[in-house]
Order: sequence, then structure tokens, then C-alpha cells
Amino acid sequence: MKKKIAIVAGGDQSELEVSLRSAAGLYSFIDKERYDLYIVTIVGTKWEVECEGEKFPIDKNDFSFINKKGDHVNFDFAYITIHGVPGEDGKLQGYFDLLRIPYSCCGVLAAALTFNKYFCNKYLHQFQIPIAKSVLINKGDKINPQAIEEELGMPIFVKPNGGGSSYGTSKVKSADGIVKAVEAALVESDQVIIESFMKGTEITCGAYKTKNKAIVFPITEVVSKNEFFDTDAKYNGAVEEITPARLSKLVTDRVQRLTGMIYDLIGAKGIIRVDYIITEGDVINLLEVNTTPGMTATSFIPQQVRAAGLDIKDVMTDIIENELNK
Repeated sequence: MKKKIAIVAGGDQSELEVSLRSAAGLYSFIDKERYDLYIVTIVGTKWEVECEGEKFPIDKNDFSFINKKGDHVNFDFAYITIHGVPGEDGKLQGYFDLLRIPYSCCGVLAAALTFNKYFCNKYLHQFQIPIAKSVLINKGDKINPQAIEEELGMPIFVKPNGGGSSYGTSKVKSADGIVKAVEAALVESDQVIIESFMKGTEITCGAYKTKNKAIVFPITEVVSKNEFFDTDAKYNGAVEEITPARLSKLVTDRVQRLTGMIYDLIGAKGIIRVDYIITEGDVINLLEVNTTPGMTATSFIPQQVRAAGLDIKDVMTDIIENELNK
């Protein structure tokens, strides 16, 4: 009998639509001859599953549902593709842990750590990984733009500390734009991270590990047509994505080794993607770690899988079977 896989999408932040697109991508990638696939959407307290063209409520007591035939359907595995709360911050991982349902991505601690950009970067910086200078602003804090400018210089990036896809992110070039930028970021998160500007080449590198293998994908170079890799660049084509990146073999090897090291340092599971910027002198600076990366057909990870000469279907099977056969 085929194992039943729930592709879990949705979420409570602006990345909802991106998550639904990732779910559609995963549905196309995962081997349907091997697994029965269902897309489950979680938006607030509304949990639903699509089955045979209809939607049915999920029983949150055991993550199951009753289909139109009256059969009780339980899931064997959850592939989490919620970008943001509650699928990227550890909440959903804790829920599945309690129910003993295996899932695709890292556990509670790693998810909570990586969702908090500021603390994740500070943690990894202890291992001599370069990061941008930054300050953390909490909702309700009094903001001193002049002090921020003195500490970080200009320009700076203001972004939600918990959130992705560049929603609420601004590049600020003068102190008088800081307050407005912080207000925009607070729409997405109760904390805001403000980082110094780093001039260089932006890249991203994916990886996954199982009991039997460790795969680090080819690197993608990100060349935005806008001032930075913002939401418009990510989803409206205002970007050139070059895989493999135009880097020397030496720098490529260093980035891939670093990605594998970060995977282990955070206690990752499944696929992760690490974003960097390479500054003068080939310094590899960490931007952020993404433990539930986008999985649309044109997302970075599928691009990198193709560039590695791998079949995305096989990668999905690796990840699922690694957890089912623990």
C-alpha cells in the first residue's frame, strides 16, 4: 500500500501565495507511483485537505480527515512547505513530533533558530563565519536613527527578523528613512533586523543529507535588476539567476564546504538553502539560512538539482524515505 504524503502549505504571513506555489511544485516533483499525495492548507485555525476535487477539514487531534466515502485517512509523512509562521519557526514541527508523524525539514530547535535571522547569524558567527554588522529592534522600541547610522553606516537594509521573500524589506540610504522602513518591517514580524550594506556578489547554495549521503548542490549567482533582490526581483522576473555561479573553483569549493558545515551546526534535516554575499577579497559573508526553501519549478533548489545532474523526483524520495525508515 502506498504511503500517504501531506504536502503542507499556507501560513499566516505574506508568503502564503509563495507557499501554495511551492506546494504545487512539490506535487509535481514527488513520485506519484510510489506515494499518494494530498495538499493540506493551514491558514490560521482553518486546516483543510484537498481530495478528489473537494476540500475536507483536518482533525487537529491526529492530523487526519474523513473523505467523502466516510473513510478515516491518516498521513504517514508531512512535507512542510509553509514559508513563515507556523511552518518555518518550529511550531508545526513540534506538533508533528507530538503526533509521531515524520516530516521533511529540520526540528523545533533548528527551525526556531534559523527563523530568527539575528540570533541565527550571531550563533554561526561564533564559528568564524563572517556576517554583516547589525542591530535588533523590538516592536515598541524607541528608534534612534542617528545612532543606527553611526553604528552601521549607510546604506543599510531593514527587514523583518522573522519572515522571508523580502516582504517588508527596504534598502535605506539616509537616516530619515529608517523609521518608515522599520514600520514596514513590523507588519511582517515583531522584531526587525537592521544590517550594514555589503557590496559584492550575491549567491545561494542548497544542500541535503540522509543517513547514506551528503549532497551540496551547485551554487546559484543572483543578479538583481533592481537595487537589491527584493520581492519584485524574486517573483516578477527582475533578476538573472546563473547556475552554476561564475565563481572560481577555489571559492566554489569553499562555499560548498561552508554550506555543509552550516547544515551540521544548526542540526538541519531535509533540504536547506544558505544565502551569502561575496565581498572584496573573496570573503564569504552569511546572509541567512532557509530551512524551508521555495520549491516552485523555477525556484533555486530545482535549478540547482538540475545543474547537479540529479532528478528532483529522486531527491524527494531520498528525503521522504530517510525519515520513514528511521
